Amino acid sequence: MGSTFMGLETSKRGLYTQQSALYTTGHNISNANTLGYSRQRVNMEATLGYPGTGLNAPKIPGHLGTGVQAQSVQRIRDQFIDRQYRQETNKLGYWEAKSNAISQMEDILSEPSEFGLNTSLDQFWKSLQDLSANPENAGARKVVVQRGIAVAESFNYINKQLTDIQGNLKNEIRVSTNDVNSILNQIASINEQIQQIEPNGYLPNDLYDARDTLLDELNTYFPIEIEYSKSGGNALAIAEGAVKVSIKTNSGLVEVVDGKDAATLKADGLNEDNSFEPFTQFTVVGKGNAAGGTISYSDLEKTKGKLLATIDSYGYSSNGTTKGFYPEMLKNLDDMAAAFAEKFNEIHKGGTDLNGDVGKGFFVSKTSGQISASTISVDSMFESDPSLLAASSSTGKEEGNGANALLLSNMKFAPLTIGSTTNTTVQSFYQSIIGKLGVDGEQANRLAYNSATIKLTVENNRAAVSSVSLDEEMTNMIIFQQAYNASARMITVVDETLDKIINGMGRVGL
Repeated sequence: MGSTFMGLETSKRGLYTQQSALYTTGHNISNANTLGYSRQRVNMEATLGYPGTGLNAPKIPGHLGTGVQAQSVQRIRDQFIDRQYRQETNKLGYWEAKSNAISQMEDILSEPSEFGLNTSLDQFWKSLQDLSANPENAGARKVVVQRGIAVAESFNYINKQLTDIQGNLKNEIRVSTNDVNSILNQIASINEQIQQIEPNGYLPNDLYDARDTLLDELNTYFPIEIEYSKSGGNALAIAEGAVKVSIKTNSGLVEVVDGKDAATLKADGLNEDNSFEPFTQFTVVGKGNAAGGTISYSDLEKTKGKLLATIDSYGYSSNGTTKGFYPEMLKNLDDMAAAFAEKFNEIHKGGTDLNGDVGKGFFVSKTSGQISASTISVDSMFESDPSLLAASSSTGKEEGNGANALLLSNMKFAPLTIGSTTNTTVQSFYQSIIGKLGVDGEQANRLAYNSATIKLTVENNRAAVSSVSLDEEMTNMIIFQQAYNASARMITVVDETLDKIINGMGRVGL
């Protein structure tokens, strides 16, 4: 025969279980706006029935239920959607970083505009045409010198601004590497906490959420691969365990977190000053179970992660050659400045000045080295004495001869060899690199937009599974509250029954 007090125990279990469900609902509501939080639910299961199995079990009709218990408190998460989300954030991180780098370059070059290098060149050619018509005019000569200074300063300004941004990109690589190391250490620390809790039979759901948020953030820098290892002990079957994190490369996986151990990344080839030194590789300093190694530029998966985009923009060394978005633009400007100055000086030296002397080099280098975008300038002697401009094409003093000035102005259409580009003019070459910049910027913006759109779709899918719906939680709260009230009422009924048994039985005739 069952125990007289069995109903009390059954209803007590109901009270405790529904109370746990109410507490979990309250936890969900409190974290409705918490970043990375996944809603939780109490997994309820019926307790073992009465009587149990065995030869000595009492013989009663039927098998009585003994109530309910909370088997576990589990977060609602879909790992497949998480994987999709991280794939898209990885691509978005790359294209957003590249789009930002190109946008900064476009702001500096600012073409077409009233103040760009192309406009300075046009004004320079026009001043030379005016000089060819009035070679003896001192005012026209001063204008040519000033327009030449403006062209040189435009080269200098663009080079200085692009170099400064390149230095910022180098600093961003260092800062991002430090951020990655911080994330790796935090993941390892959470792994250690999880390994201490799970063997006791609990699910540290909030720690899982914190770790997944860090994994999402890490994935914006590098493409990663994760693997879970069980904690052992009395850990539940649905416990996730510690996570092993590896960076995916073209040469295989590079482990950076294993349990409570985290490796440290160091970006080689980046000195602390503002000088340019191309990126070479990441050195992975291992710790404990997290193995070390190296990740070269060629190992990094293309178009994945904002660190790669920053490296692509800043500059990297590949087979002894420096490549990258900013180094290539700076080299194009250097080649352009050198070819422009060399050809101009060549024509200028073929003429004579107002004194009848052979023309000298108009453009010079600020340093003892070769003329480049950063060093090009107008020789100061022309600013002091504009009569030294070789506007005439013949020897002797011919103040009205402006033929050489006309040749100099027609250099606008002269075919040149600039870098590896042959048979081009100065401004055609400049327009071509500006055009390529525009195409690259448009591509980066488009792909960033596409990636953001796909990411938003996947993020909405993840939110539909894992985020807290206040309407749903309010409904659950009412359900659990009514179940709690019903269990409490059942205890009252059993109590009244027991009262009758204890105080009413055996009192016949009293």
